[in-house]
Amino acid sequence: MSAPWLDVLDDTIRACAAHNRPDLAERLREKRARQLDPKLRVLVIGEPGQGKSQLVNAMVNAPVCPVGDDATTTVPTFVQHAETPSAALVRGASIANTPTERIPVPIDQLASRVSEDHGGGDLVRAEIGIPRALLDSGLVLIDTPGVGDLRPAHTASTFAALLQADAVLMVSDATAELTGSELELLKQVMTSCPNVIVVLTKIDIAAQWRRVVERNRAHLARAGVAAKLIPVSAALRLRAAKTGDKALNAESGFPELLACVRQDIVAAADLLARRTVAVTAASAIKQLVAPVREELTARGSKKGPENTIAALNEAQRRIDELRRRSARWQTVLADEMADLVSDIEYDLRDRTRKIMREVDKTFETADPALGWEQFESWLEDNLTEAATTNFAWLLDRSGWVAEKVAKSFPVVRDDLLPESIFPDDVLDRVSPMEKPVIEKFNVMQKAFTGLKGSYGGVLMFGLATSLAGMPLINAISLGAGALFGGKSIIDESDQRLRRRQAAAKAAAARHVDDFFIKFSKDCRDAGRHIQRSLRNHFSTLAEELQETLLESARSARRAVQDDNSERERRSLEAKRELDHLVALYQRVQALAGGQAPPLGISA
Repeated sequence: MSAPWLDVLDDTIRACAAHNRPDLAERLREKRARQLDPKLRVLVIGEPGQGKSQLVNAMVNAPVCPVGDDATTTVPTFVQHAETPSAALVRGASIANTPTERIPVPIDQLASRVSEDHGGGDLVRAEIGIPRALLDSGLVLIDTPGVGDLRPAHTASTFAALLQADAVLMVSDATAELTGSELELLKQVMTSCPNVIVVLTKIDIAAQWRRVVERNRAHLARAGVAAKLIPVSAALRLRAAKTGDKALNAESGFPELLACVRQDIVAAADLLARRTVAVTAASAIKQLVAPVREELTARGSKKGPENTIAALNEAQRRIDELRRRSARWQTVLADEMADLVSDIEYDLRDRTRKIMREVDKTFETADPALGWEQFESWLEDNLTEAATTNFAWLLDRSGWVAEKVAKSFPVVRDDLLPESIFPDDVLDRVSPMEKPVIEKFNVMQKAFTGLKGSYGGVLMFGLATSLAGMPLINAISLGAGALFGGKSIIDESDQRLRRRQAAAKAAAARHVDDFFIKFSKDCRDAGRHIQRSLRNHFSTLAEELQETLLESARSARRAVQDDNSERERRSLEAKRELDHLVALYQRVQALAGGQAPPLGISA
């Protein structure tokens, strides 16, 4: 006997096939196949640098995922149960398809092999098997690349893994509140997988983490996201595991997290399946209802054939309009993004020029030998501020471009922009500024310079006073020598100061130029990433709209061609189809516990 949610899924697949939507039917068949898999896949997702890999390591109490400043997750890493530790690289066409090749590797070499093989483009995931009681029930933890990575392939692999997730651990660190991009990511995740737990990491390094927890809960409530929030510290958990300190382990928050995973995920597999199926089926049914409702409205009008002909003409007009707009929005997107990238690069150049003018103004009077460390800190802060402001402008302008392109479509969508793309290591990828050579002018050098300068004064005035019968060395010549020696010391000090200032300006200019070259490349890459994301988003949207409009046109064309009796028969048939879809949607709502959004019509 099959599960009730599988029956609902099967009925929805049949409805998609009956309504000539093989694309929706195929998507639901893939979802059904995943529901038959006994494994429970829990996706660990979040922006870069939030501690996803360390969280997985702490959950299984083993260093299975690489962590550190120079280590990053580049492909999804599946951590599952195995009697003996093992690791493998999996190659294939896509993450969801059957792998074409599985290559066993030593578990301690997995991270380096992933880095070496990533350039090939066909590596879709890494698999790690370890003997752990947490994983013994079929639980699979999937560590993913950071969402917002500037390399599109990394982000794409994360969202490909999301399609087969049964639950999601959304990771954000406790050093800051949930950002707008993280909340948007959370909403996007819940459209595919509504079973989400928010995990707040790094509470050991955030003194105000309790306040962050409360504010994050308020953010989730305002966003309408019903997800648990659990604060944890992976560092405390791993330290407690080494020392056997139970109090430290309790302080880490992991007992609560693991209990939540066991109760809300492992023990609630049926509930998770119902929710996931409900979200997928509801989306498909909504697309099936639209053309049936339009056909029924057209046939139910008292104007009869005249109204159906008008409906056909209107449907054809909308198709032509969509095609015309489809050609236009691609041109608008390409032109606007090209202008945006150019403006962003000019803005960055203007900001760096202003910084260099401040540097030149500072070292007109300041001595680099005094307070060089403070100057370095000031320069790094200003470059970081310039980068942050420049990227914020990039995202704001991208949102404006998305809204402008969206006007070509007769629907409104909130998820127009891709996930956050601001890199956490803005200045880490720029080589440190070289400290200029600072010439020292010590007491011995001053004395030697003074002696050289005083020699001319003593000789000049000694010869002049000797004409008056005075000896060569006298009070006047000695005074002149002292005056000349002092001036020589002052002049040499000024020359050395100017050389130090010139060296400091040159070092700052080189560093700012390195920053501009690297960061402007990041801006261009980010612009291309946004353009590709928007293009893919709107292309998918256009295809869905076109298919819906074509089905509406086919329905209107059938209504025009039918005679009165056939028209009445088709009206009754359309009414039965609509009633069937409404009833099916009500079953979907029952699966979701009444949490699915209303369909907008009544049976």
